[in-house]
Amino acid sequence: MNSNRSLLLMGLLLVSFLIFTQWKQDFDPEIQAQKQMQAQEQVQQTSTQGTDLPTSSNNAISGINQQTTSSGKTITVESDVLRLTIDTLGGDVVESDLLKFNAELNSNTPFELLENNGQIQYIAQSGLVGKNGIDTPTGRAEYTVSRDSFKLADGQDELSVPLVFEKDGVTYTKTFTLKRGSYDIAVDYTINNTTAETLEVQPYGQIKHTLTENSGNFAMPTYTGGAYSSAEVNYKKYSFDEMQKSNLSIDTKAGWIAILQHYFVSAWIPDQDQDNSLYTRTANGAGTIGYRGPLTQIAPNSEITITSSLWTGPKDQVAMGQAANNFDLTVDYGWAWFIAKPLFWLLTHIQKLVVNWGLAIICVTIIVKSILYPLTKAQYTSMAKMRMLQPRIQEMRERFGDDRQRMSQEMMKLYKEEKVNPMGGCLPIVLQMPIFIALYWTFMEAVELRHAPFFGWIQDLSAQDPYYILPVLMGASMFLLQKMSPTPVADPTQQKVMTFMPVVFTIFFLWFPSGLVLYWLTSNLITITQQWLIYRGLEKKGLHSRVKK
Repeated sequence: MNSNRSLLLMGLLLVSFLIFTQWKQDFDPEIQAQKQMQAQEQVQQTSTQGTDLPTSSNNAISGINQQTTSSGKTITVESDVLRLTIDTLGGDVVESDLLKFNAELNSNTPFELLENNGQIQYIAQSGLVGKNGIDTPTGRAEYTVSRDSFKLADGQDELSVPLVFEKDGVTYTKTFTLKRGSYDIAVDYTINNTTAETLEVQPYGQIKHTLTENSGNFAMPTYTGGAYSSAEVNYKKYSFDEMQKSNLSIDTKAGWIAILQHYFVSAWIPDQDQDNSLYTRTANGAGTIGYRGPLTQIAPNSEITITSSLWTGPKDQVAMGQAANNFDLTVDYGWAWFIAKPLFWLLTHIQKLVVNWGLAIICVTIIVKSILYPLTKAQYTSMAKMRMLQPRIQEMRERFGDDRQRMSQEMMKLYKEEKVNPMGGCLPIVLQMPIFIALYWTFMEAVELRHAPFFGWIQDLSAQDPYYILPVLMGASMFLLQKMSPTPVADPTQQKVMTFMPVVFTIFFLWFPSGLVLYWLTSNLITITQQWLIYRGLEKKGLHSRVKK
């Protein structure tokens, strides 16, 4: 296979990948069927009355009423990386500001993950239901708190904020504990039963999000929706469309539930030593995914603590892996995860040395191309030999005419005698495409690359080039690589197709993350250098000069 056909194969693979990705978003029959049911499901759900909180059984969850959507006063709790806004009615987290992440590039406004405004409701709720639960169909607990604002002090590693509710001789204390540098928030319930009665409660945690469509474009699609982990399924997305089609209901040991979006995630992680029930529901334009813990009894004159944790922050793979089993899988690299993970590991370690993420990408590209160099050398050597054999192959075509079987036998015999692999040009391209796709998903998922600058006009490697300079340079390098090919295409139609391939690639790459374009541009430049060196070596051996004849 000559280099021009290799470029064509590369283009077909890339276009197929992009078309499949977009088809999954827009034309998957299952997804479309789910969307068609949305209006009917919405009407049925909004007509139901009750509470948006789970019952203490495993049955279906009832609807929403006015009382449970009302609010008490709010307090703020701030660490060095997080600022939470907590509603004293129910103790829900209604806002979370990520202080180390800007909302927009070069802005001074922290990124707001959890929010509750007129357009988006994205909140984390938790509480106690059951026989003696303080969250009921008629109302929720109104907590008291010592002050309205709490902040982690300099030199302090941990901040605990207790919210207290007393009822019928029982004190319920809901405590939020924030640690320095951590997005993993401990949310514990301490129940002090001073009565002569045995109490029975069931903990729950759920995340509610306004139903939204997935965003992005054909080159950078993003997912916003639910996800969960159970004893039998390490990680699975559960989209808003799926929630509207059927409610999730899973009993599992340990597990967790989450709402994902581009680069960020909010999740409830219950006690991992307990049996939990995972569920979803939709109503009034919002989707809810949550868990119910086991029924817990509190003996007379005793005290127990029920533990859980809330994550609201970036998709930090290392920290999430420590927070819960399989939680780091929310950084979803797709089928190329086995390539993406080592590439990301290599990328982060190189970045620690060179500091700049763009330089780290260039270094990774050099390493990848160096590893593939033996295959690249074999590719261009094979291409040169194939070109050398073209006169003999043409002679065989004229001699055998329409006898395709004899022609095939003689060609294979010729390849064997001359030690030529006709497929030698394909392998490097086939190997490069999974690497390209793995890097594509790395740039889509790795929050470390969000707003990461390179130099000059490239201030965000996770976003497209604002002036399209890198895509144009990439197209020019591809055109140069094509012109350096020693095996020009003879067929006029193929010549026209190959002439436009750099243009087509340039158009596609206009929307790709600039870091990915930087990788492809660097790869092309290295390939051009390698090709020049290889042909120079062949020329010294006398092979390249014979090719040009």
